[in-house]
Amino acid sequence: MSAPDIRSAQRPEPDAPMVEVADYVIDYPVDSAAAYDTARYVLLDSLATAMMAMKFPECVKHLGPLVPGATLPGGARVPGTSHELDPGQAAFAIGTQIRWLDFNDTWLAAEWGHPSDNLGAILAVADYLSRKAEREGGQPMTVRDVLTYAIKAHEIQGCYALGNSFNRVGQDHVILVRLASTAVATAMLGGTREQIIAAVSQGWIDNGALRTYRHAPNTGPRKSWAAGDACRRAVIHAIDAVYRGELGYPSALSAKTWGYYDVAFKGHAFRFERPFGSYVMDNVLFKISFPAEFHAQTAVECAMQLHDAVAGKLEQVERVVIETQEAGMRIIDKTGPLANYADRDHCIQYMVAVPLIFGRLTAEDYSDEVAADPRIDTLREKTVVSENPQFTRDYFDPARRYIGNSVQVFFRDGTHTNKVSVDYPIGHRKRRAEGIPLLLKKFEGAMRGHLPAHRVRAILEATAEPVRLDTMPVQEFLGLFTL
Repeated sequence: MSAPDIRSAQRPEPDAPMVEVADYVIDYPVDSAAAYDTARYVLLDSLATAMMAMKFPECVKHLGPLVPGATLPGGARVPGTSHELDPGQAAFAIGTQIRWLDFNDTWLAAEWGHPSDNLGAILAVADYLSRKAEREGGQPMTVRDVLTYAIKAHEIQGCYALGNSFNRVGQDHVILVRLASTAVATAMLGGTREQIIAAVSQGWIDNGALRTYRHAPNTGPRKSWAAGDACRRAVIHAIDAVYRGELGYPSALSAKTWGYYDVAFKGHAFRFERPFGSYVMDNVLFKISFPAEFHAQTAVECAMQLHDAVAGKLEQVERVVIETQEAGMRIIDKTGPLANYADRDHCIQYMVAVPLIFGRLTAEDYSDEVAADPRIDTLREKTVVSENPQFTRDYFDPARRYIGNSVQVFFRDGTHTNKVSVDYPIGHRKRRAEGIPLLLKKFEGAMRGHLPAHRVRAILEATAEPVRLDTMPVQEFLGLFTL
């Protein structure tokens, strides 16, 4: 650490990264029609994942008030439920729903993450404010407003992720959900530039959650509610700054010895590749086909293509060879016993074995019942995972942002399948035309899987026409999802 400067107690000017975030949230005019179009799909996709998560009791148990009876009639609602909560607890619940199945959008760079996690905070605050405005004769927010804040939250989280690896210092990527959600939630509440800076500084002083819950031997379900927790914390910081005038800490990042850089980031300041705009929303990755950690999406697609050639010869398999990116090696190359759902959906060997055997990969395939099939662990034991340097180079190339994998299966008689390689998954920007119809199918199926038929009809009508959806008051839109 650097030596503390004990000569002066004069408060410095705010650290530049905090100022730049505040200026962007308040002043930047989003004028990209493509970004709004993608943001609309992000909203629908996130609500789809939220409804799909309602099938899982381990998720549902997190969605109510913090303690029984701590509801807020007229507060923020949790889609797919009857809960009305304070905006902080609602942000936790919605963020948890969206993230539970590891099936919402993704951003991959020096840091990884899921920018639509921020919708936990955005939707909760928007519903709370809009219902309040409706009661008091004010102007509710519209879905278009939600899309604008989603674009900005995506951009903050994603641009930080481009040049700064928080996982390299042991911290989880939800630190960037807290950053982005704090900034936009403060602005949504009417916060000034100074209040946004103050709220963001509080977030940096929180430091970051350790990533150990995502990795063996400690992998566990916290990874499915960690983003919700970041959303809740963000709303608390925003409320404290705007409603209570809580003081900010101008050198929360750069203070010698005690600031974030020295304490948590090995003394390094943040690096940025590009100014804030709408780059991240324009290039975000959708998970459309498989609820799988994104570094394995193309590996699963490869395995699906090989299913017919392998499923009838499982007992003859000698080895399965997977080539992946360096990030995939670091995150999801996992051997030995897998203790739970969270272990399995972050194991590339498991995510390849299931489609080789069954020709599918669904959320239910991570359950104890499916995992008990001995053929899965037999294939895992025969699987060799290695880095393909070209996949790694393409992964970091800003013109490509590929997430390549290859899979090949070798048999005992000396024969083998073709080596199947996929550079980028169906949710990649380069496959938008192919992916969006499937995303809309995912959305409709998720709605039909949880909501009454009359609600599904109303939702499909409201979301079919972009102009109608954009102008819809938020409280009316979210009311369609309320039980």
